[in-house]
Amino acid sequence: MRFDVVSLFPEMFSALTEWGVTGRAYQRGLTSLRLWNPRDYAHDPRKTVDDRAYGGGPGMVMMAKPLEDTVEAIKAEHQSSGVQTGPICLLAPQGERFSQKIAKDILSYGNLTLICGRYEAVDQRFVDRTVDLQLSIGDFVVSGGELPAMTMMDAVIRLIPGVLGDEDSAAQDSFINGLLDHPHYTRPEIYAEIPVPDVLLGGHHAKIMDWRRQESLKLTSRLRPDLIEDARKNGLLSEEDERFLLLLLK
Repeated sequence: MRFDVVSLFPEMFSALTEWGVTGRAYQRGLTSLRLWNPRDYAHDPRKTVDDRAYGGGPGMVMMAKPLEDTVEAIKAEHQSSGVQTGPICLLAPQGERFSQKIAKDILSYGNLTLICGRYEAVDQRFVDRTVDLQLSIGDFVVSGGELPAMTMMDAVIRLIPGVLGDEDSAAQDSFINGLLDHPHYTRPEIYAEIPVPDVLLGGHHAKIMDWRRQESLKLTSRLRPDLIEDARKNGLLSEEDERFLLLLLK
């Protein structure tokens, strides 16, 4: 999986390439990252990438030309190195809400270019001419697209085969099966007078699986009932799941 990231602050991405699971994946060559600064494609002496908004108002707007020239340079490098250019994605509040499903879709692309906006906005003409999709990580505003980009990249990189020490780890994460993950416990067996549930100590794998599924259903039903409805619509709930959910209502 290759990522091309357009950012005015490329140094921020060392958090992704030097630390933790994603850092190890990067060092092992399981993913690659190429950083592009649009200032390198601004043609005036001051390397200007933003200007005041037409119509007035606070804040500055990122100019279309430096961003568009950066994307053209990315595509040219892809062509010369035999890389199939994937979608051009803008991180934006108006974008589709990022999800585990979208993370899996991105992995299938093989390449994704992420545009990290700054200032008040990005010139709409760049969006209309160049951007293929827009994504958001939630209904709140941050100072730029770098942190959302790293969040999305982390979610995708975890899905690459060989990245996690145990291949089952990603398969058991929250949202993979449409539900929140079940509770987890480790040593000691009793902490603050609270014991580990007996079923987890018995070694009966079928009972443990049933308990985990029911706890996942219980947690999701209580905290994110919308996910239960989505799982039902997508055929992710069994008849046994539905019977258990009915018991929760009694």
